[in-house]
Parts: sequence; structure tokens; C-alpha cells
Amino acid sequence: MRFYQIRNKSPTLVVETENGMFDLTSANNNISSLTKLLRESKQKDRHLSGFTKQLIPDTTKLLPDDVFARLEIPCRPAEVWGAGVTYEISEQARESESIMPDMYMNVYNAERPEIFFKATSSRIVGPNQAIGIRYDSEWDVPEPELGLVLYEGRIIGYTIGNDVSSRSIEGANPLYLPQAKMYMKSCAIGPSIVTADGIDPQDLKMSMKISRNNEVIFEGSSSTNQLKRSFDELVEYCLRCDAVPELMILLTGTSIVPDEGVSLMEGDDVAIHIDEIGTLRNHAVTV
Repeated sequence: MRFYQIRNKSPTLVVETENGMFDLTSANNNISSLTKLLRESKQKDRHLSGFTKQLIPDTTKLLPDDVFARLEIPCRPAEVWGAGVTYEISEQARESESIMPDMYMNVYNAERPEIFFKATSSRIVGPNQAIGIRYDSEWDVPEPELGLVLYEGRIIGYTIGNDVSSRSIEGANPLYLPQAKMYMKSCAIGPSIVTADGIDPQDLKMSMKISRNNEVIFEGSSSTNQLKRSFDELVEYCLRCDAVPELMILLTGTSIVPDEGVSLMEGDDVAIHIDEIGTLRNHAVTV
């Protein structure tokens, strides 16, 4: 079961099942977003998927092309957090860029994972919107990641995240990590959210392609089966000793790292695909 948010006269939540795509808001005007659907299912003490299936007979069926032409960010989390150095290739890449390489190997092997704040709701973009490149950075890359969608601290679904980052700023000094990670349009989410009971997140194939002037300048692929840490471990550390937002996303780290000579430029197109979730497409602009 996949959820999409689309542009309409008013906010509209769409669900996709094996039987097609359905306008959930047409069944209940109060259900215009994933957050509102989650609140309704909680109030009625129903499982998300079961409650959604109950609504479908009263909905309007939609054409897929119409849905995909009007995609927006599938949810508006209060916060997005990230986990770093969770794949070996990520550890190697950050080690090679840094003036303090040993610290990344130490984090990769440590009991405590690297958890960092990534974005507020206002800094996030959705499908087909612009991702940002810092004007004061010389080396910028998209980072494709599986995102855990958490409602009141529980994993209720999965999405695609693009953790756009400045490698040159972080590489100059690890203490610059917040500036390398947090700025306007530094995070993209979408195109859908798949319910936690709908897929096996431990073995999802993912790929990324960067194109410039209609020519591919980088492409790579990987799988979530290469993730060193468990999702429960990452969530537990992220929420430890902290307030839990109603809705948040935790990005689980990247396993596809562009070559050292590849840096995003304004106008570049980035396409990230994860099986069962879809393809998140964005173009780059300078911020």
C-alpha cells in the first residue's frame, strides 16, 4: 500500500493498492494528509492499512498518469534526522574526504551510531522540485537513502530520501557537519510512502542516476541488505533522551557515493529509485 499527496483544489491524499489508485479525501474530507489519516486510524483504534481499506469503497478512483503529474511531498514531517556511516562505502568515502579520517572508521565500528539533525519541514522538498547546492561549497553530492517514516516513534512506513550534502565543507572539518547538511532545499522526500507491512525493507534494491544536459554523468546501485545497523537500533538512538515528534523521518544512510570528480551543478537532474517505493526525481539549483 502506497500513499501519495497530490495538488488539487484542496489537499488530497491518494492510496495505491493492487486494485488501483484512490482519492481517500473523497471518502472523508477530514483525511487530506497522511498525518490526518494516522490520527483518524488511531482515534478509531484501527491499524493503518486496515482502516484505509475500509475507506476505499467510498472513494473516487484515479488514473495513475493524473496522479503522477500532480505529485507533492507525500507527508510533512516536523523533523528529518539522518544516520551516517551506516554502510562501509559511506565510511570509506567520508574517510577519504576528511582531514581526520580515523574518526569515521571509529564511528563505523562503534556501538553508538552517528545521528544528526537534517531538516525542518520548511527545508524539505518533494518530487520534481529543486534541491539546493550551497553557493559557498565546491563539492556537492546527492545521497540516496531509505527513509523510515515514524509516527509517535513507531515505524509506520518507508520512503526515499535525498540527503544533499557538501562534501567539501564537511571534509574541511567534521565540526562543520551542520553547515554541510542543513540548509534550504537540502532534503528531498518522495514520491510515495509505503506501509511497513507492505515490503521487506532489509533487501531493497536502490539506484541513482545524475544527468547533465541529458547525458548521464554518474549512476550507481546498491541494496539495503548492505546496511550495517538495524532500523530499530537507529530509531532507538535517534529518539533516546529526546522529545518524539508526532511525525518524523529518519534517513538511514547512503550506500551509493558519486565518484570524487562528480559534483552537482545547477540544472543537473537526480533520479533515485528504490524498489517498491518508486523514483524520486529532482533538479539542482544554487541556494
